[in-house]
Amino acid sequence: MTTHQYRAQFDAHVTFSNGGQLHTEGFRVDVPSPSVTEDDVGALFIESLGLLMVQRVQVERLSLVSEPHKGTRAGPSDKPAADGGLRMWRWVELNHVISNGLVTYPGLPAPEITPHLTREASRQVYAPGTEFAIDRISMVGNTGTYLDSPFHRYGDGADLAGLPLDKLADLSTVVARTVGSSSRAVDIGAVSALEVMDRAVLLHTGGDRHWGTPEYTKDAPYLTEAAARWLVEHGARLVGIDAVNIDDAASGGERPAHSVLLGAGVPVVEHLTGLDELPPHGARFTAAPPRVSGFGTFPVRAYAAVPTGG
Repeated sequence: MTTHQYRAQFDAHVTFSNGGQLHTEGFRVDVPSPSVTEDDVGALFIESLGLLMVQRVQVERLSLVSEPHKGTRAGPSDKPAADGGLRMWRWVELNHVISNGLVTYPGLPAPEITPHLTREASRQVYAPGTEFAIDRISMVGNTGTYLDSPFHRYGDGADLAGLPLDKLADLSTVVARTVGSSSRAVDIGAVSALEVMDRAVLLHTGGDRHWGTPEYTKDAPYLTEAAARWLVEHGARLVGIDAVNIDDAASGGERPAHSVLLGAGVPVVEHLTGLDELPPHGARFTAAPPRVSGFGTFPVRAYAAVPTGG
C-alpha cells in the first residue's frame, strides 16, 4: 500500500544576522502532513540547508504537493526510529512476474514454460493419492527483473556464482527520484546529494509504467556515464533502475553505464518496479540470483524491507 506523502513548495527570503540575504523561488521540502504552517516550513527549510546565523526567514506562496518524499535533510523521512533502532518492517515486491511468452527486451526470446512431468503423469510414478508437478522453463538470463554481474560485460569479471552476498542481500538503500522529470537522463545532479557509500542506489524514473507495452522502450530513462562514475567513486554497492536499460539503448552500441559499473564490480538490476513504495532512504534491498557458474545475468525476486515505525 502506497503511503500518501506531501512536499511543500514555496518562495523564501532569508536574512542573516551577520549580513547578507538568500532568496529562493519554487523551493520544495518534504513535510510530514498537509497541515504544516509557514513557520513549520521555514524552520525545515533552514535546517535542511544547514544555514547558520539566520535572523529571519519569510515564507511566501506556500502550497502543498502530493508526491513521494525525496529525502529532505531533517525532514520526516530523516527521523530515527522512536525506540532508537528497533523497527517494524513491511515487505515490498520490486519485481515483475515472469510468465510464458513474456517479452522483456525487444529482440530477445520470450520464456517458454512447459510441463516436464504433469500431475496426471506423476500418478503412475508415486503411491495412490500422491502427485507432483515438475515444470520446465527455457529463457535467456535477461528475462523479467534481472541482475547483471560483471561477467555480463567482462569475460574476467565475477559471474553469478562469484558475486558475494554482501553485494546482493539486505543492503541499506537510497532512492533517487526523477519520476516526472522532463529529462530522460539521470545525471550527477540526481544522485550527488545522496549518501551512497555501501548502499544500493535505486533509480525511480517511472519508466516501469509502460512495462509490457511498445512504449516501454521509447524515450526510456537511463543513467549517464558521468553519474555512473560518480556512484562508483562514492562507493555505491549496487545500482538498480525501473526502466528497460540502465544505458540509453537508443543511442547506439555503446553501454557506458554498464561498462563503468560492472567494471568496478557493482552489480546492476534492471526492470525494477514499485519504487514509489520505498522511502528515500531506510529500506533494505535484496536481489539475489542463483549461483550459476559461467553465467552473467539472471532473473531475481527483487524486494525491500521498509520500516513502518518504532
